[in-house]
Amino acid sequence: GCFAIIFLLQTGENLITQNEESSWVAQLPEKIWMGSFFIFIAAIIDFLDGFVARLFKAGSEMGKQLDSLADIVSFGVAPGLILYQLLRIGYIQQSTGLDTPLLALAPALIIPCAGAWRLARYNIDKETRKTFQGVPIPAAGLVIASFPLIIFYNYFNLAQWLVNPWILYAVIIVISLLMVSKLPLIAIKFNDASLKNNVPQLILMAIGVVAAVFLQWLAVPVVFALYIIVSLVTGKPQQL
Repeated sequence: GCFAIIFLLQTGENLITQNEESSWVAQLPEKIWMGSFFIFIAAIIDFLDGFVARLFKAGSEMGKQLDSLADIVSFGVAPGLILYQLLRIGYIQQSTGLDTPLLALAPALIIPCAGAWRLARYNIDKETRKTFQGVPIPAAGLVIASFPLIIFYNYFNLAQWLVNPWILYAVIIVISLLMVSKLPLIAIKFNDASLKNNVPQLILMAIGVVAAVFLQWLAVPVVFALYIIVSLVTGKPQQL
C-alpha cells in the first residue's frame, strides 16, 4: 500500500490527451498504473494472510488490528489518491483546468473515510455472520485500482469517461455508500468443502474467470457489479 502511494504521488508531464480524430490516447501521468499494480499485490496478500495465520496458528487480536490498518492504507488511501489524480486529469482537460480548486478534488478522500468506517464497524462486530455487511474495502479498492489500467488499454473507448469528474463523483458516492451500508453480501470465502453450501461463491468464481479471459482488466468492475447483484438475489433482505 505504501509503495502504491509513492508511485501515485510521483510527478510527470504526460496527460491523457485527445487527438484530431477525437479518440483518446491513454498516456497516464506519473506512475498511476504502477500504483494499481501494487494495490493488486496487496489484495493477493490480504487474501492469503488469514490462511497463513491459521496454518501457523498465529492468529491474534494484534494481527486483526494490523490487518485493518494495512487495509485502510492499501484499499482506502491508495485508491483515494487514484481518484484524486483522475479528477485532476479530468479538470486539466478543461479550459479552466489550471484554476481547479482543491475543493473539487477533495471528494476523492471520502473513499478512505468510508473504508475506515467499514473496517471499524467490522472490528467491533462480535456477531458471527456468514455474510458481509456492506462491501468489503478490498473489493472497493480493487475496482478503483482497475481504472488506470482500463484507461491505459482504453477498452471500448472508456478512457474519456473514467476521467470525467462527474462520473468519478458518482463512483465515489456509490462505492462509499456501498461500503458503509449494511447490505448482506456474499462472504468471498468457502464455507466448507461441499458444493451445496458454496453455490454463490462458485458462481462468482466462474463468472470471474470467464470475464477475465474476455474482458481483461475491465472484468474487475464487471465482476464487482455482478457480485452485488448475486448477493442481493441470493441473500436475505436486511435493513440498511
